[in-house]
Amino acid sequence: MVAKIKRIVQDNLRNIERIKMIKWSLYGLIAIIMYLTMLTNVIPESLDVSLYSRADHDIASPITIENKTATEDERSKAAQVEAKYVYRDQVAQSQLDKLNDLFSGIEKVKKSDADNDSSIQEDLKDLKDLLSVSMADEMKDETLVPLLQAEMSQVTLIKELTLSEVMEVMTDRVSIDNLEKSKNDVEDRLSLTSIPNDQKKAMITVAQQSIIPNYFLDPEQTEQSRQEAIEAVQPVMIREGQIIVEEGAMINREVMEQLRLAGLLDDGFDAIPYVGLALLVLLLTGYLYYFFQDVRSRVRTSNTNLFIIVLIYFSTLLVLKLTSLLQGIELPGIAYIVPAAVGTMLIKMLFNEQLAIASGLLFAVCAGVFFNGEITGPMNASLAFYVLMSSLSGVFFLGKRNHRANILKAGLLVSLINIVSVAILLMLKNGQYSGVELTYHMVFAFLSGFLSSMLTLGLMPFFEAGFRIISTTRLIELSNPNHPLLRKILVETPGTYHHSVMVANLSEAACESIGANGLLARVGAYYHDIGKTKRPHFFIENQMNMENPHDKISPHLSKTIIISHATDGAEMLRKHRLPKEIVDIAEQHHGTTLLKYFYYKANEQAGQSISEVDFRYPGPRAQTKEAAVVGIADCIEAAVRSMNKPNPTAIESLVRKIITERLEDGQFDECDLSLRELDLVATTILETLNGIFHSRIEYPTEIKKKVTL
Repeated sequence: MVAKIKRIVQDNLRNIERIKMIKWSLYGLIAIIMYLTMLTNVIPESLDVSLYSRADHDIASPITIENKTATEDERSKAAQVEAKYVYRDQVAQSQLDKLNDLFSGIEKVKKSDADNDSSIQEDLKDLKDLLSVSMADEMKDETLVPLLQAEMSQVTLIKELTLSEVMEVMTDRVSIDNLEKSKNDVEDRLSLTSIPNDQKKAMITVAQQSIIPNYFLDPEQTEQSRQEAIEAVQPVMIREGQIIVEEGAMINREVMEQLRLAGLLDDGFDAIPYVGLALLVLLLTGYLYYFFQDVRSRVRTSNTNLFIIVLIYFSTLLVLKLTSLLQGIELPGIAYIVPAAVGTMLIKMLFNEQLAIASGLLFAVCAGVFFNGEITGPMNASLAFYVLMSSLSGVFFLGKRNHRANILKAGLLVSLINIVSVAILLMLKNGQYSGVELTYHMVFAFLSGFLSSMLTLGLMPFFEAGFRIISTTRLIELSNPNHPLLRKILVETPGTYHHSVMVANLSEAACESIGANGLLARVGAYYHDIGKTKRPHFFIENQMNMENPHDKISPHLSKTIIISHATDGAEMLRKHRLPKEIVDIAEQHHGTTLLKYFYYKANEQAGQSISEVDFRYPGPRAQTKEAAVVGIADCIEAAVRSMNKPNPTAIESLVRKIITERLEDGQFDECDLSLRELDLVATTILETLNGIFHSRIEYPTEIKKKVTL
């Protein structure tokens, strides 16, 4: 026995691992489909051009990149700034002070010579002693001797002329470059004076030696200006969409370099675009995985439903891809014919609105890549916006009860939204369009919605019949009273039919209050007691003016007959190929509850306690909210109908008691009903029951009227 249990556990673990592997494989399949369909749109374009040939069409850059060579050339040109100089006014004053010292010394020596009558050599020696060492070294004897030999009046004149010329020159900017010119100008002006030649020559020499540069090169300022000029140079960019070479223009070396930088001449393999696409696909697939795991849908719990999503994605992406190939046709706005809403409309009808909206975002991103043929970037934002608006409008306009006939209506409304979206894009571009171009744009946008509805109508039967999935449209068809099984219930078990309709009303209202599928609960309630048609007279609601057959048989046999209606009904529904969700409701609506009436009757007859297990339904317990709510409504409707005089207080007490007993019995352990949701279910059912069993006026059996003639 232990070995058998261990083997069963191991088999279950293997099945769980196999299911997980299938799920991961399906997500991998979604990623592969997206990658392969978008691959051709991201492969870098490579041009077959040669140097000094002519371009056969306009060539635009697909990326924005810096032309570093051109940038360096511009910076080199900018670095050729003018040298910066600094003017030092203290230099002029220093030179004037030296001249004053020189002539003061000459005057002092001459006064001393008048008293001592010394020789010229002695005077020269005395003068040099009075001068600074540097100035004594600068002044030659042949320059100083004529000045010492001049009369005092001449010395005074020479001093005034020299100081005047040196001051005039040194107050201006004297650089190394114009030093000689300044000295020559001084010589020219002093040469015009009427001083003896020897003294004049000495005067000119002294003046020229006193003129030195006062305007110097400033290396720091020059370097700073150079750096500022270099930094002010903007990088030379090749912009995305920039025409590198026009049609018919010569392709020179500069153009070839720009084409190389833009990646249009690369003959080798560049893995970057492929890696970028892989990252995009991984991001989108991860987004879908975490969204599907979080949202409440059949995709989370069923690999079959996930496979259906894969097929819808494949079909939609294939349609988007094929439509993108129409961009080669020279028709304005041909891309807007894409039936973008088909995928989201299918998902909305087969699953729910949340999955459809999430899928619409994914389709928009993929469409942005598919339709990048007419732009230079990796994504066409305009088409992505258009596809997103079209996809979302397809979801919203189907409504809550999306009958098959509403698909065409939704397609028409999608067309109108498409036209508005195209108008928005055209106006935002602020381009000039002719009437013919605008007509093409609007017609293609209108056809997009129409094609979306046609494709949805065409693909819906394939998914419904091929996978036996339960869409809103399918549920509405199953709720038709003319369905063979519903006709069978109505004809053979009219009491059960009335009971099922009442349970359907209660279940739908309760499910919608907690966000569950109310329509599924209603249709499931219609069929939940189909098994009673095998032995209709063994169920009290069908016993009209007849004896109860259970009074003549044992409680164990009665239990077997009553309990079998759940399994018999599930078997009948499977035989007629009804959706699994309907079958599950019929099989699970009693869960593993105890058949109390016959259990107590059997105990009474046996005179001892009998095991409850023998009088419990085989289950399974409710696996979904809808099955749990139908089970609650089924029990409550039967109990309330058996009350003699139902009133709001008694009904509420009964409803709360039934739900509490089921909760304590563990009937909700395998579904995700919360206590708050159970309270909402109880409140909603009470409101519905109070509307049905409201108080009525009691009329007397006989009313006597007196007529006065």
